[in-house]
Amino acid sequence: EVHLVESGGGSVQAGGSLRLSCAASGVAVSSRCMGWFRQAPGKPREGVAAIRYNGGDTYYPDSVKGRFTISRDNMKNTISLQMDSLKPEDTAMYYCARYYDVTCISLYRTNAVDNWGQGTQVTVSS
Repeated sequence: EVHLVESGGGSVQAGGSLRLSCAASGVAVSSRCMGWFRQAPGKPREGVAAIRYNGGDTYYPDSVKGRFTISRDNMKNTISLQMDSLKPEDTAMYYCARYYDVTCISLYRTNAVDNWGQGTQVTVSS
């Protein structure tokens, strides 16, 4: 059985940084495209980062490009999301995701995700 467990959320002031981690069990993080989504109250879930199965390519929407960095540690079987220069609009529940595909061809589509973590809250105050 696949489990994804996020950690590292919290509260930070605007301009600060947080690092989220997602520990996987029952599956290798290197076997599929992996990513992070977020969902703010009253808004749809949106993708904020993804990394190909081989870790060679990463993807970000314009809203976070240059501020967020996704990475993978195959030895620890984890993925991480380094978030810098945080803004109040980054406030949301953040979810780790394992896609069905390996190359991230279905980037940011929630129906392309096979497994979800339980989420970790990130709150950015102004």
